[in-house]
Amino acid sequence: MIQVKIISKIFGLLYRIWFYILMLVPILIMSPLLIISVMKQEWYPFFFKMARAWAIFILFGMGFMPKIRGQKEWQKGESYLFVSNHASMTDIMLMLYVVKNPFVFVGKAELAKFPIFGYFYKRTCILVDRSSMKSRRAVFDSAQQKINQGLSVCIFPEGGVPNDASIVLDSFKDGAFRLAIDHRIPVAPLTFHDNKKRLPFDIFKGRPGQMRVKVHPIIPTRILEAEDRRMLREQTRNIIREELTTPSV
Repeated sequence: MIQVKIISKIFGLLYRIWFYILMLVPILIMSPLLIISVMKQEWYPFFFKMARAWAIFILFGMGFMPKIRGQKEWQKGESYLFVSNHASMTDIMLMLYVVKNPFVFVGKAELAKFPIFGYFYKRTCILVDRSSMKSRRAVFDSAQQKINQGLSVCIFPEGGVPNDASIVLDSFKDGAFRLAIDHRIPVAPLTFHDNKKRLPFDIFKGRPGQMRVKVHPIIPTRILEAEDRRMLREQTRNIIREELTTPSV
């Protein structure tokens, strides 16, 4: 029994190393094009296409098989706030795989410190330091700039991955929904069912398999006011939580 556990941990560790290799190799290969694509803001759609190719390479290289349910109501040229539950590093790749509308992530500023990846991350994402009120406020100005370019925005409203693995869905932060209301863009919820199981934050765990995605109907925000953000937050969270707790899909 002990030997089985040791073998399982070794496999999990090697699987995790393979994941990082798959992350890094395409970035190194495409780096000349990536560097050019981030030189001007109007070239971002080209960068986004390469980011999607990077994500697809990683997902299938890891043996993950995305399976999407639900009708995509997203219109070309329209801006949306894409949100989902957050349980794994693969949430980023799966979001890029599912959503073809060019969007930018709102993410933690500390990720910009990662070698190579961090360079492109800080030039293409909206960075936020959640310990700084000034940084959180700056997100709204940056988001407006991206929306004016015809881009969408993606936020994981849990604000991070819960330390307690038993938590199905953590509470949502207000910021994402205030942003959607302030900028009059619809919320587009998605539920990722299997990412925590496929590649959790425990480096000794992970395995190939299906990645189920539920695309939910969009939630309009044009008639909402700032005081409605908590209602919008809970409505969105309840949609995702109900999907996650449904016995079968």
